[in-house]
Parts: sequence; structure tokens; C-alpha cells
Amino acid sequence: MTPLSAAAPADLPARGPASPPPAAAGPGFALRIAALPAAALVGGAQLRATLTPVGLDAVALRVGELAEQRGDGVFESISVVDGHAQELRAHLERLAFSARRCELPAPHLAQWEEAVAVALAHLPAQGEFGLRLVLERDPGRPAWLVATRAADSSAVRARGVRAVTLDRGFDSAAAARAPWLLIGAKTLSYAVNMAALREARRRGADEAIFVTSDGLVLEGATSSLIVRIGGEHVTPAPTAGVLQGTTQQSLFGHLERTGRRTATRGIRVASLARADAAWLVSSIRGVVPLTAIDGRELEIDVALTSELHAYLRSPRD
Repeated sequence: MTPLSAAAPADLPARGPASPPPAAAGPGFALRIAALPAAALVGGAQLRATLTPVGLDAVALRVGELAEQRGDGVFESISVVDGHAQELRAHLERLAFSARRCELPAPHLAQWEEAVAVALAHLPAQGEFGLRLVLERDPGRPAWLVATRAADSSAVRARGVRAVTLDRGFDSAAAARAPWLLIGAKTLSYAVNMAALREARRRGADEAIFVTSDGLVLEGATSSLIVRIGGEHVTPAPTAGVLQGTTQQSLFGHLERTGRRTATRGIRVASLARADAAWLVSSIRGVVPLTAIDGRELEIDVALTSELHAYLRSPRD
């Protein structure tokens, strides 16, 4: 954990250390976080005093809460496997990146590390869980960490999913031309993503893959995309408007260490017809193979899918 000075600002909230009762049989845990400025020199008990445990069913929002009504905030989802928060630093750095893109106050990363440590101490040592970190615009409002048991995704990992490509509504230069669209930031506003999944199901598929209006592949509605073309594992370049995936980056590291070829570059929609395997990957659900894209059938590489899933379950920092 990042070392910090013990000096505390004068307006530090006066709360005791986070010490809730042990987790119940149906495990879950939540913290209200008095978000500190990124430059605050706080450590030890003073840092923990900014964290307040709350019940998962606690009434926590005010009438007129703008973050929830407008989606004006950012979040991260982190997988916990057998008591270990996977890729924690990468997720916190992406939280800071999203905050910068949205012009939110920069998060105090050591405070979030402490919040995750407190959550892990109150979750069972075995099993898969998900941590959701939420940071909103108003510095006077709390931030949140919510930990819940992860849904069982073993069946979908085994059988795979069918996907269709859907136009995201912007071209590949939009991210640079219109930064106010917040393309590539992980914001709370997911209405478009959910609408895309509903449209995919209306078309007889399970998942949507976004593409630009000028024909470049982007990502899944809630996941990153990896396709294998000619023996090379490829993911779309973030410059076209892709949220950089922490799970995808970690998997590419594993593939490279085990002698497989990887590339991050623009992928034309037409190139998907040459793919011999493809996966949607995300922190909580893991590696899900694609069995079809736009009606074109794909074989599941069972051995590699199993290998990648085993890798994601191993402790990773």
C-alpha cells in the first residue's frame, strides 16, 4: 500500500475506524467514503476514519441526487478471487483516468486502496466477489464501495455467446474531435449500453459489439473484445473510442509470456469474417467465447479459453 504522511487536514471527518461486524451468511459489504483530495497527506487511523460501513440495504441517496439522476460520475468493477482483488492498481489508475476525462476531483488512490483492504477483510476468504467503486462529481457527497458475490458465469463461459455488431453512432475520429462525449471513460451513464444489449437480443443474439459509423470495431457493451486472426490475438486500438480494458491488457501479457502473438490496432468490421476465434472479456465475468458474430459461426477454442480463465483466477496485482 502506498505510504502516506500522518499529517491530516483540519476538515477531516470525525469518524471512528471502520469496524463492522463479521459478514453474514449472505456476504456483502458497503462503505461510504468521505472522498479526500488526491494531494491530502493522510495515513493510518486518520485514513480509515474516512470510511464508514453501511448496510447493503441502507437508505443512502438524497432526493435530487445528480450523480444517479444524470450519470455524472465514474466507476470501476474489480474482481475478487479467494480474498484477492485482481489488478487493483490498474483499476485505480483507470478510475483516476476516467475522473480526469470527466473533470472530476482526482481520487486519493491510497484512500481507495484502504477501502478495498477493509472490504476484503470483511468478505469470506474463498469465492468470487465483485467490488464496485463509485466516484461522483460533488466533492461534498460521499463516494462508495460496494462488495457483492459475483454471479455464477461458469455456464456462459462454457457454452459461449452469440453477438451482433451495432453502430455506436460516431466515427473513429470522434474521440479526438469531440472530447466532451467522454468516449473511453467509464462513466455511470450506461443507458446506451443496456439499450444495445436489448437490441442484440431482439436480433436473436446475446451480446452487442459496438462499431464506428466508418467501419471500425470497438468493444462489447460491457466488455472488451479479443479476436484471433491468422494466429494473432488482436484487440481494437483505444484511439477509435474504446475503454482500455484492464482484463484484456492482463490477458495480453499472459499470451505474450506464453509465446502467442498479440496486437492492438484498428480492426475493420469486414476483418471479423477472417477470425477463427473471439472472446469478450471483463473483470467480473472473465473470458466468454463467441460462438457467432453477425450470424457467422465460430468454433470455441476450449483449451485456450480454459487456460485464460485459470489465469484470471490466479492472484494478479
